[in-house]
Amino acid sequence: MYAKVENNVIVKANSSLASFNRAAPSWSAEQLAANGIYEVVYNNTNLKDSRFYINGAESFTFANDTVTASYTAAVGKALDDVNEVDEEGNALLDDDGVQVVTPGLKTNEKNQIKAQAAGRLQSTDWYVVRNAESSTAIPANVSTFRTAVRTKSNEIEASIDGAASVEAVEALFTYTTGADDVVSRPLGEWPKL
Repeated sequence: MYAKVENNVIVKANSSLASFNRAAPSWSAEQLAANGIYEVVYNNTNLKDSRFYINGAESFTFANDTVTASYTAAVGKALDDVNEVDEEGNALLDDDGVQVVTPGLKTNEKNQIKAQAAGRLQSTDWYVVRNAESSTAIPANVSTFRTAVRTKSNEIEASIDGAASVEAVEALFTYTTGADDVVSRPLGEWPKL
């Protein structure tokens, strides 16, 4: 990302040098600066994982021959589901008269876990179908795996439900390296077949 500065004021920002001048891509850093074009330096101090946070607005500043992009403070996403209301505070209903609900972070994360569990089970679903159609036994290791996946899914969802803050939900998914150099996360890992 580059920015054009005129009279110490940023007048344009763009990822393409050619947007400032067709010849600019071939210019040296000195030539760019002489024409008021600077590469943007990012200050990501306030930038957080968009899976859990709504990041603040980006702004640009120019000082000491440097254009810096920074962000206002991030805000945690709504943790719990929200029953939507209209401008008068009445329950907002869909066409079928059902309350409109905006899912919160916990619901979204649990839905992702359910989808991951379903994806892990999918490769062994045929054993279940075969069993239902022809009474052919499901191998013990497959049954054990399928049960372990469902159990793990339930454990992860319970951990998400038990989180009291956005930071606590984020921490569940964050990998760290322990004293034994083992990389892990509080949720653990999915079982393998």
